[in-house]
Amino acid sequence: MSFVNGPALQFKNSAVFGIHSKSFISFPMQNTSITRKPLVIEARANARKESAKIRNRRMQKKFNGTPTSPRLSVFCSDKQLYAMLVDDQNKKCLFYGSTLQKSIRQNPKHTTTEAAEHVGESLVRACIDLNINEISFYDRNGFARGERMQAFENAISRYGFLPR
Repeated sequence: MSFVNGPALQFKNSAVFGIHSKSFISFPMQNTSITRKPLVIEARANARKESAKIRNRRMQKKFNGTPTSPRLSVFCSDKQLYAMLVDDQNKKCLFYGSTLQKSIRQNPKHTTTEAAEHVGESLVRACIDLNINEISFYDRNGFARGERMQAFENAISRYGFLPR
């Protein structure tokens, strides 16, 4: 017994389908190209460090340093502090100072917060030597104001170089 475009299956003496025989009609499968994509769950928000980097790149587009008013970029690692005065128009670093420099650390060993304060004072001296009266943008690179960052900012703000 066969029906339209397909063989009929006979099930006899089966406990699942009963004792009497029934014919089962199978239709040929159509080739449909359905592609299944795996389920991927992604977080909507960026991580804290990633969002700080994105924010920093956006700020660098807006605030470009010039030779007369450069951008002050500060990086603070777990133990050290690094500061740069950047002229973005000419793509030059006008000043670089870190708490690792021997001229800042001197013979009696300082703590990193005292060294960060010395970095700020040497930055002010470099600004005076380069005839820089203002800083266009203070770029903390998304870092929080810890002890070293505050000591650095206090040394700069005494001389009025920290932008408002």
